[in-house]
Amino acid sequence: MNQYVNDPSNYQLLIKNLLFSPVAFDPDQEIIYANYRRHSYQTFHDRVRQLANALTHMGVKKGDTVAVMDYDSHRYLECYFAIPMIGAKLHMINVRLSPEQILYTIDHAEDDVLLIHEEFLPLLDQIKGRIDTINDYVVLRDEGDCEYEQRLAAQPTEFDFPDFDENTVATTFYTTGTTGMPKGVFFTHRQLVLHTLGILSSLGTNAVQGRLHQGDIYMPITPMFHVHAWGLPYMATMLGIKQVYPGKYIPDVLLGLIEQEKVTFSHCVPTILHLLLNSPKSSSVNLAGWKVVIGGAALPKALCQAALARNIDVFAGYGMSETGPILSIVQLTPEHLERDMDTQAEYRAKTGKKSRDGRH
Repeated sequence: MNQYVNDPSNYQLLIKNLLFSPVAFDPDQEIIYANYRRHSYQTFHDRVRQLANALTHMGVKKGDTVAVMDYDSHRYLECYFAIPMIGAKLHMINVRLSPEQILYTIDHAEDDVLLIHEEFLPLLDQIKGRIDTINDYVVLRDEGDCEYEQRLAAQPTEFDFPDFDENTVATTFYTTGTTGMPKGVFFTHRQLVLHTLGILSSLGTNAVQGRLHQGDIYMPITPMFHVHAWGLPYMATMLGIKQVYPGKYIPDVLLGLIEQEKVTFSHCVPTILHLLLNSPKSSSVNLAGWKVVIGGAALPKALCQAALARNIDVFAGYGMSETGPILSIVQLTPEHLERDMDTQAEYRAKTGKKSRDGRH
């Protein structure tokens, strides 16, 4: 008998409980992939189950590793849930690594299956003959039919996700923040659930500035292969809010999606924000009220001031790959928001919550 079934005292913090949380599930709410696809949360739930069935049919079992090479997409979000929820590990491959580094991470993670966007196939061709662990490849495509969609379509929309130890490894990622080859970091179900709940409690409780709530529309501009896009897709899904996945990071496309879908909450590195603000299209897009967490590098005060001049609620965060990753986020009190823009920029460019007297 499964030791985790019917034992309230032994409740396990599993990723499936984020997906199936009744907190804010709206079956008609939308998940959007750039200009390619839009579907409801109900369809998303069905597709997660179909992916779980497809992977199981392919022979993936608890403890196996499924790797993904894709752009920020609805498919990646499905993988965030379906793969760890069957007890397997999701390996988020950094597609910006060199072919040799990608080969190293695949071998080190002992990947069993690789889901790969067709645009990365030339990269795979350079190393495929030296990959020893992968048993099956699934090709992803943005337009038209593809193997991924065929495999999902062939499966039922019911799947009984098992209970297991919350300390089971859910995901793995390789960081390049050190010398030598990339270093592997893994995350358990417990770590990811606690990270989700902890950051949500911070983002959702501030009085005015930087809040993430059920009325928001979320779009990541941090790669989903980089530490779960800072964990925000898990938070957005638990809240049941509208999500927009942009695919490739093309400034005009990103700005078009922000305008078209009325995006209110994003996160990115300073370089991306700089590109967006300096794009010719930017002047014709109303960015007022857009909340943007900046991380990955220090937020320059001048960039912060430029964003504030466009009425963007920009603020910094800090974390590491090994921490899931968010550790601290700037949050301003109503009193701080009454300060002049120059003073606010100083507050917002730091990495931590401000006390009411302005101390870091």
